[in-house]
Amino acid sequence: MVGKYTGLSDSYLSVLKALLHSSVACRRKLFVDWVPASDLENETAKENPENYRNSWNLLKGADAVLVPGGFGDRGVEGKILAAKYARENRIPYLGICLGMQIAVIEYARSILGLQDANSTEFDPNTPNPCVIFMPEGSKTHMGGTMRLGSRRTYFQVKDSKSTKLFGNRSFVDERHRHRYEVNPDMVQQFEDAGLSFTGKDETGHRMEIVELPNHPYFIGVQFHPEFKSRPGKPSAVFLGLIAAACGQLDSLLKKGGAPTHVLSNGTSGEKFHRNGTTLANGSLDGIYRNGNGVHV
Repeated sequence: MVGKYTGLSDSYLSVLKALLHSSVACRRKLFVDWVPASDLENETAKENPENYRNSWNLLKGADAVLVPGGFGDRGVEGKILAAKYARENRIPYLGICLGMQIAVIEYARSILGLQDANSTEFDPNTPNPCVIFMPEGSKTHMGGTMRLGSRRTYFQVKDSKSTKLFGNRSFVDERHRHRYEVNPDMVQQFEDAGLSFTGKDETGHRMEIVELPNHPYFIGVQFHPEFKSRPGKPSAVFLGLIAAACGQLDSLLKKGGAPTHVLSNGTSGEKFHRNGTTLANGSLDGIYRNGNGVHV
């Protein structure tokens, strides 16, 4: 888990629960390694080489990488490095909200050759704004200006992993919370370079799901799938991440995606507990365990 608030694990509580739901479904034990995004950056290598080394060791030892949502520019370059590592080394990756935008920025820099590509949230004057402020938003009044709540995503590619994970439906309703979006003017450029936007809103101009077709599992979603994950009914993209991490993705896709059942007593069927140790940088190395071993 590469994030900004790793010192307070409750900041990502819904994400952790979604990972747990999926690990139970895959009958695997889940280990969450907390990686402070800023500790992956070159500046940390100079100022605190031990934290830098520890964080990169955790990232390189993971079976999957997850970059959750967030705001502000602290740690953004570290998140971009994490997405780059997962893409280049074919490690399963899931980006949520900002995590999806991070994946797009990294692709623009590494594959399109736009070294100064960025989001206007972090660099308002970037000459290559691949993530932009939504046109209907207000830059002066921050209250009540987010794109919030349940919105519909229409699948664009029938043979994509995301479409299969959601049961080959034509659309899905998921919850949102964001002010920035992938620049629609650059979509064709990205797709020509191999990035596939497999989910879009009803207008076809707002990107909702992105994935790399030739990667074992590299998916970003603009929405927050963790909010609808439940015991016995895990989020489709979280389940895909865990399944890819433990070698079950192909069989999952053949079955038609995420299960939709719960046990008769409403429980997940397995108990879990949490342990915690402290890394050198003071953040928690929390472990969520249930059932037989995948590191995220």
